[in-house]
Amino acid sequence: MNLAVNARDAMPGGGRLTLATRHVRLSAADLAEQDSAAPGEYVEVAVSDTGTGMDEATRARVFEPFFTTKPLGQGTGLGLSQVYGFARQSGGLVRLDSAPGRGTTVRLYLPRDTVGAGEQGAEAGSERVAAPPQAAAERVVLLVEDEAGVRAVAAERLRELGYTVLEAGDGPAALRLLRPGARVDLLVTDVGLPKGLNGRQVAEMARERRPGLPVLFITGDAGDTLDGHLAPGAVVGKHFDVEMLVERVRAMLTAKDDLYSGDS
Repeated sequence: MNLAVNARDAMPGGGRLTLATRHVRLSAADLAEQDSAAPGEYVEVAVSDTGTGMDEATRARVFEPFFTTKPLGQGTGLGLSQVYGFARQSGGLVRLDSAPGRGTTVRLYLPRDTVGAGEQGAEAGSERVAAPPQAAAERVVLLVEDEAGVRAVAAERLRELGYTVLEAGDGPAALRLLRPGARVDLLVTDVGLPKGLNGRQVAEMARERRPGLPVLFITGDAGDTLDGHLAPGAVVGKHFDVEMLVERVRAMLTAKDDLYSGDS
């Protein structure tokens, strides 16, 4: 859907959108510059348009989270980064072919499932998708982020891994979720928030109610405004990769478990 929408937007005067699939075998030489895919059988899904195309500078950044060439309010810059992340998480890859005035083709290569149908296929399929760790299923993350698109992507990925995610778009809403008796194991908050409370203030109030509550700050100013004020490892840059955020969440919750079990 993201690729089709982008293709449509690249053809404001009309054009042709082509969706194509085929089986391909990728060798080690084909994947020489890829670190996320192994040689083997793949399904290629190609989405092509006859639109405006991209110059070299745009192509170099097109899969970065939050990068967009669209006017403010018309794009989050998360669509192509989600496509890229989905392909890599699946053990595949994405390739882009584009030039100004020549249109764009995005090719997704997804590992082909060669297991036959029936009981054997069901068993093999169940092994391919790892169940969420039990520890994750028992953890509650309070995510505070005023940009709805950013919050939705992060929350969805954490839930895929088994975490329970409480969402808030501002400080007052977050504090309401920290009502007495409500479980929260980790607070993840943007520093810049609307409605009178920034992320630092939310964290201070949260820790007054829940002493020892670990806090992970999201900020675009991690190297300056917060330097020296927060514990090491408690900050992730605003233009984060979702998997980086997940790893930081997992690490902070593991550290909390070790602290209370007396292992650290």
